[in-house]
Amino acid sequence: MGVKGKGLLLVYFAVLPAVFSQEPDWRKVVERLEKLEEQNKQLLSEVRALREELSGKRAEPAPPADPPPPLTERVEILEQRSAEHEQSKLETEHRMPVQLSGMLLFNAFVNGRNAGGNQMPLVASVTPDPSPVNGGTFRQSIVGFKFQGPKIFAGGDVSGSFTMDLFAGSGVPLNQALRLRVATVDLNWTNTTLSFAHDKPLMSPREPVSLAQIGVSPLTAAGNLWFWQPQIRVEQRFHFNESTGLRAQLGVIQTNETSATVPNEYASSLAATRPGLEGRFELWHQFRGASRIEIAPGFHVSSTHVAGQIVPARVYSVDWLIRPFSRVDLTGQWFYNQNSNILGGLRPGLLFLPNGVVRPVMGSAEWAQLTVRATSRATFNFYGGQASNHLSDVRTGNILSNRTWAGNIIYKLGTNVLASFEVYQARSQYVDFGRRLVPHYDLALAYLF
Repeated sequence: MGVKGKGLLLVYFAVLPAVFSQEPDWRKVVERLEKLEEQNKQLLSEVRALREELSGKRAEPAPPADPPPPLTERVEILEQRSAEHEQSKLETEHRMPVQLSGMLLFNAFVNGRNAGGNQMPLVASVTPDPSPVNGGTFRQSIVGFKFQGPKIFAGGDVSGSFTMDLFAGSGVPLNQALRLRVATVDLNWTNTTLSFAHDKPLMSPREPVSLAQIGVSPLTAAGNLWFWQPQIRVEQRFHFNESTGLRAQLGVIQTNETSATVPNEYASSLAATRPGLEGRFELWHQFRGASRIEIAPGFHVSSTHVAGQIVPARVYSVDWLIRPFSRVDLTGQWFYNQNSNILGGLRPGLLFLPNGVVRPVMGSAEWAQLTVRATSRATFNFYGGQASNHLSDVRTGNILSNRTWAGNIIYKLGTNVLASFEVYQARSQYVDFGRRLVPHYDLALAYLF
């Protein structure tokens, strides 16, 4: 054996004891690997069991930090939860969940000299104000509640809402009070709704969009009939196909007779409220995309009892919505009327002749609004309207016609915060006194909740 071979043998015998001395460490490594493999198998079996449990929805998963309970304990938990669910359903049948809603609204406004001492001039006053009303207010803020009631017979349900504002009182400091605006209780079925409401007239559901005119509806005395009055309504919905339908509505309303101009000698003979019959029939069609059209003829029939006479009140109307594009709406209404003041129309409403005969003041009115949703935040609204009385039915000092126009921008500062600026002008034509103008400028900030 050469020198080279002897050297290799020496290295072999030197390393061999070291290798055998490490044998216990190799065994530990192998044991650890076997343990890890067993743990992996156990984890895989637990994952499969959990997947089967979730797919079968046999029990809700326990929090990750807690070990799964035994099967018998899970069954007990499921039975307990089922009983709690049934009890919750039973309790829901006897209560109505309520949701708070509303708008905190601040208005800073400036009026012209013919505002008649009003925050929001509806008509121009004959006599200029020595000091027009300007300032700021929260009076037009709104608070309300919405509720969703229990199920009722024939698969129906109950829902409703009511809203109030702070527009009652004189408006001076420490003289503001809550006032009821709109309230409804609706019994709903698939194609039928029975409503008990305090709302606008059924045949006048639309109105312009404005944050400047909330306490009194926009275009009051200029084409918008808006008096909130008690009424009972029924609505039946018909679907001719997926894109065309009809909403037929009939109702009985309580009118507000005290808004008419009545001489003092006949005031005590005036019946303050009277029942009226109203109806509206809306035909709608949905085009491809967001395009839509709605056209609805309507009517109101009632009578005023005053001075021992029965004076008819008649309104025949048509309102519309035309949406040629998703960002553009054209809405409005036209109506012909006799004695429409009982619904919020232009005064005087009644004409008292020298011979004691009382007859209704006849006239017509219309309004329209163009809405342009320029961006996801900015919306422009341009609206105007007019109401006119027949010259033969009005006397000196009465309004022959009232015309208004307005424009506003409403900008969404945040999800529920709106800012608005509006310019408004009313032009009132008086018999024998000529025309009067009054401008109104309003800056508004609204927080919706």
